[in-house]
Amino acid sequence: MTTTSNTIHASSTDTPVAIVTGGGTGLGLATGLELRARGYRVIALGLDTEAELEGSGIEFHKMDITDEESLRSVVDQVPRLDVLVNAAGIILHEGREHTVEGFRKVIDVNLHGSQLACLLFRPALTAAAGSIVNFASMWSYFGSPKNPAYSASKGAIVSLTKSLAVAYAQDGVRVNAVAPGWIETRMSATAFNDEERSAALRKRIPAGFWGKPYDVAKAAAFLLSSDARYITGVILPVDGGYSAA
Repeated sequence: MTTTSNTIHASSTDTPVAIVTGGGTGLGLATGLELRARGYRVIALGLDTEAELEGSGIEFHKMDITDEESLRSVVDQVPRLDVLVNAAGIILHEGREHTVEGFRKVIDVNLHGSQLACLLFRPALTAAAGSIVNFASMWSYFGSPKNPAYSASKGAIVSLTKSLAVAYAQDGVRVNAVAPGWIETRMSATAFNDEERSAALRKRIPAGFWGKPYDVAKAAAFLLSSDARYITGVILPVDGGYSAA
């Protein structure tokens, strides 16, 4: 179901509920699809969608996830939340992250949006002894001359994740993050479609190939599951060994 309304319809108390910010595209959508396959009701929040969303059973609600009022309208309708995935993120090219406006925009979406969702959904997650997965990046640890805002935001996600893991433990809520490497998504299409650059990157990746969105989705789903009940405050690289090479 796809909708632009912020109305969340009630569901069976037996069905676990997942909210995925940025769940209409890319790695957020892939994670939502994986959670759907595992029996979750998935509610995606964001501004953009991809064709794969249609017919998936994921409920999409169009909204700016940095808008506190819009996000609160969802929070008020979800008293119990099993899973929160903060996958919403942007990157700006052509030097725009070296401007005041561009830098602030990226930080607002990638960092402030994630923090806001964690803050507002905390009571609902506590009610379910739920779990959070944030999206970090390989650029959480590497500098990027062209994308300082993206790198800074993802570095901050690492610290945010560890801090909230400690803070939310008293509520029975686990907080972890995945740190994707080079994954075949729309966001990385420029690099992937550049044959010379793509080949150079593959040579650097010990696994020898770019990852697929489902590689990240399955890692996120593991961290969200009861199989990871004793894991919190962890940043899990999903990068084919790139960060170790």
